[in-house]
Amino acid sequence: MTTSGTTSGAERGAGAGPADGAGDARALGSPAWELLLPAAAAPARQRGRALQSALREAVRGGRLAAGTRLPSSRELAADLGVSRGLVTEAYEQLIAEGYLRSNRGSGTWVGDVARSPAHAARDHTPRPPGVRVDFRPGSPDPALFPRAAWAAAHRSVLAELPHEALGYPDPRGLPRLRTALAALLTRRRGVVADPDRLVVCSGVTQSMALLSQVARAHGQRAVGVEDPGSPGHSNVFDAAGLRMVPLPLDGEGLLLEPLRRSGVRTVFTTPAHQFPLGIAYAARRRTELLHWARSVDGLVVEDDYDGEFRYDRAPVGAMQGLDPEHVAYSGSVSKSLVPGLRLGWLVVPERLLEETVARKLAMDLGNPVIDQALFADFVESGAYDRQLRRCQRAYRERRDALVAALDRYFPGTEAGGIAAGLHVIARLPARYGPEDDFLERARRAGVGVTPLSAHRVADHGPAGADGGTDSGADGEGVRLVLGYAHLPPAEIARGIALLAGS
Repeated sequence: MTTSGTTSGAERGAGAGPADGAGDARALGSPAWELLLPAAAAPARQRGRALQSALREAVRGGRLAAGTRLPSSRELAADLGVSRGLVTEAYEQLIAEGYLRSNRGSGTWVGDVARSPAHAARDHTPRPPGVRVDFRPGSPDPALFPRAAWAAAHRSVLAELPHEALGYPDPRGLPRLRTALAALLTRRRGVVADPDRLVVCSGVTQSMALLSQVARAHGQRAVGVEDPGSPGHSNVFDAAGLRMVPLPLDGEGLLLEPLRRSGVRTVFTTPAHQFPLGIAYAARRRTELLHWARSVDGLVVEDDYDGEFRYDRAPVGAMQGLDPEHVAYSGSVSKSLVPGLRLGWLVVPERLLEETVARKLAMDLGNPVIDQALFADFVESGAYDRQLRRCQRAYRERRDALVAALDRYFPGTEAGGIAAGLHVIARLPARYGPEDDFLERARRAGVGVTPLSAHRVADHGPAGADGGTDSGADGEGVRLVLGYAHLPPAEIARGIALLAGS
């Protein structure tokens, strides 16, 4: 590089610098600046930004190490064949951002704050290694997602959506979607759904978080949860400062006496298809639960996570329809479309509505407008009803395939729970136990399975009734929670055959 010319401003005194500096960029030779040449050759209007970006990446990537003295703007401009003003502007911008530093009389140097960026982002979704067929519950089949219909609705919505609708949305959700959802839930699930009492959420977990925060603000210190249930929800309650009180079930649903003794005023339930036991709450138990809620001015949270999918009869209607002021109803598209959409709903009692909406606003300012408008169009057009029927047919076929495979490869196995949802409870005969040995054999065979015992919220011991909350193993037997919705029938048969071969 050239060594003549007068430096300006921050570049005067370029011979000075830190005693332990990384050196002079000019001493590195042309390779250190080769990455700037494409920037210098960029179109005139893009050249300034291109030069700034190239310098920035050289610092981030370590090509220009911390403490390296840069040539003066005159020298670098001459080497690159660009105007001096372009280089000066690039230096000033990167000094402002912290990539470079310049003190009067000491020249321009690479700062020591920037770090090399991480490589391409990795997928940190938990996936157990070595699993060939995975029967863990909770997942729908993403291959059933209606890509063509969704894409068509996307184009239609973008063409029609007015510009002003793209601002920050109503935290309750887009009025069009709330209206469409209210009609859908009333028609299909028997929910008493006023659109103004419906809050669009990013899924059932956010619904739980909102209601947990409201409960804590009302002075509650604990909430009731089904046991067995979903221990992973403890993070939601912990974040709200609430303690989980595990409540046992029998074959008809949540046991009322332990609920009364617990002292809680909010209880989280899955009455249409209890997870994971697979039972439907009996009418008598639903009535008793509502009587309890009224007697303590409490709240029953109804998680209708897969209530649409019943294979032996029409689905039982939502409990919320019996008492909208003491039941909050939540659901999502995670089982009917895909979890990745992060789209759900919460129908809130009037007395809790404003607090819930205020917390939703503080949490995320509302759900994405385009996704809401798209789903509203999907519901209004009947495409969502068609999707539900498609999933219903596929998941019923897969449940039948799982039951048949268990009957073939594990004779004597009882498939528990109602014919519904995305999972079954498989009670294997005692000869296949003990449970720990069975699970180890499954692991070696590369088959992912979950024991019922993994869904215990706490160790009460048996509930003492048929279908109650035992530990997951009967003597030497095994009870498994097997998900099937995400697996084609042939893969289900292969997985159970691998499990038997182990």
